[in-house]
Amino acid sequence: MGERPRERLIRYGAEGLSDAHLLAIIIGAGSAPGGKTAVDVARGLVEKFGSLEGIEAAGIAELCGVDGMTEAKAAQVKSSLELGKRIVAEKHAPYGKAFSTSQDIYGYFAPFLKGLKKEIFKIILLDSQNTMMRDVTVSEGSLDKSIVHPREVFKPAIRESAASIILMHNHPSGDPAPSKHDKTITEKLVSTGEVVGIRVLDHIIIGKKGYFSFCDELLI
Repeated sequence: MGERPRERLIRYGAEGLSDAHLLAIIIGAGSAPGGKTAVDVARGLVEKFGSLEGIEAAGIAELCGVDGMTEAKAAQVKSSLELGKRIVAEKHAPYGKAFSTSQDIYGYFAPFLKGLKKEIFKIILLDSQNTMMRDVTVSEGSLDKSIVHPREVFKPAIRESAASIILMHNHPSGDPAPSKHDKTITEKLVSTGEVVGIRVLDHIIIGKKGYFSFCDELLI
């Protein structure tokens, strides 16, 4: 009962520890400012933000609002959660392979986009085999608005001789259902793609617990 989180991890493995105990190891041993232990601070984080996803979505200043947290400790927590996202993305990474379904794309990008508080619009550049060349962030909007211009969308695709592209953005509200604006911009970009000779294969909207694919819904 008196074992510290690090000792418990060594004895039982990471799988047997709670979120709070794992966070306590990241935060560090010893007492935090205010006389709180690392476990106390970790529990405070979980209580305030509700989950690891909530902690990951919080900013440094928000994390420091928890009693006992410092900027250095907040940076340690943010770094560890970012590594976790990258591990998930690597498992879905299409290195040397073509995307075959919208689920493949969602699995790769969701860890980076679904918890954001602002809208990010990206394009995925594909070669003639539908293999991802790279992704490009076209715009970053406010909580509920992102400005996307066809020129900015197709400029990198033309420059890098992409055969086709996939549009993608997140909905900070969590609901992936397309808005009227989403449908309008999709139609505009599909038409532009036909003119410049670069097909728009899909537009995927990522929400908190799922996604919407224009291609799957036969809207492209």
